[in-house]
Amino acid sequence: MKKTKRSGLFKLMLGKIWFWFTGWKFEGDLSPTGKYILICEPHTSNWDFIHLLAVMFINRIKISWLGKHTIFKKPFGGFMKWLGGIPIDRRSTHGVVDQIADYFAAYENLVIAVSPSGTRHKTDHWKSGFYHIAFKAQVPLLLGYVDFPNKIVGTGPSITPSGNIKQDMDRIREFYADIRGDHPELESDIILREELEN
Repeated sequence: MKKTKRSGLFKLMLGKIWFWFTGWKFEGDLSPTGKYILICEPHTSNWDFIHLLAVMFINRIKISWLGKHTIFKKPFGGFMKWLGGIPIDRRSTHGVVDQIADYFAAYENLVIAVSPSGTRHKTDHWKSGFYHIAFKAQVPLLLGYVDFPNKIVGTGPSITPSGNIKQDMDRIREFYADIRGDHPELESDIILREELEN
């Protein structure tokens, strides 16, 4: 897996052309260096990824993502890793949270993009892996968003998990309260299963 690094001028121009053509814009701060998990929500459309990709090009950073280990086998494994993929073996006794925490410990620069809702369809909770990974690795969660009514892709505050799930999630819920996706009716409830069970 490659370290986070600046990409080329071609991608920079491509991202700017896309935003000019679509009328979208980027707001916020997205550092090309350091370690953090980039939250990408609300996720209700395939367009979310396209706009996020343009942001990556404009900010000239390399984003990593998590994928099941089986998709990294030959002949496409090398290509998947080149795209920023990190193979995760869910069968391993060394759990997913520990595996990703080890990646953060091993690299000076690493940005992992995660959509906690896990799907473009409505669910009654977010998957909690992003939170536990950030807590274990002690890296911040950067709150990224795609606001369709205002045509803005942006980033808000960063939150380093304290271990108090409800308190941290209340801050996240407050931030996303007025941000709408392409299909608001498909937005998942911003609550973790742990909160529902308590």
